[in-house]
Amino acid sequence: MTGAPDPVTRDGGELDGFHIGYLPPEVGGLVSDFASEWDTVRFVTRFWERQIEDGHRVDLRVHVLRGDRLRSLAELRGFLAEYHERDNADWALTDFQHGEAPGLIGAAEAFWLAAPGVAVNVLLDPERFTADNLRAITQRITSAAADPASLPDSGDPLVR
Repeated sequence: MTGAPDPVTRDGGELDGFHIGYLPPEVGGLVSDFASEWDTVRFVTRFWERQIEDGHRVDLRVHVLRGDRLRSLAELRGFLAEYHERDNADWALTDFQHGEAPGLIGAAEAFWLAAPGVAVNVLLDPERFTADNLRAITQRITSAAADPASLPDSGDPLVR
């Protein structure tokens, strides 16, 4: 014990049934939420960005995806490859477990199938953060409730 105070950890709040329990201290403080749909999959997204000389730069994105076509990790990977315009065959990802959920992780992105039809996708700026930062963030994203539909309505249509 050094007598120094513990570093302050930031919490990312709740997003569509998930709690984002950790953010690295260097993640920008400008936060935006929005909802969208792409190819029958609904996205609820939170961005963390910071101001730079020429505008703003996104440090971290967390997407919660919901759609019937997301029934397996392979289907999720195929969907995200198309959505993020990646070559699925060359996309360097390795298996990882997020609790009981199967997932895939790379140097700056991770995603997992939380339940059939429900997935989480985390993207981190690789110029500012490491794969260890990514793992720390993903491992602290948890279900906010056993049944996200049972959460009280906050009045915000983007956050359940």
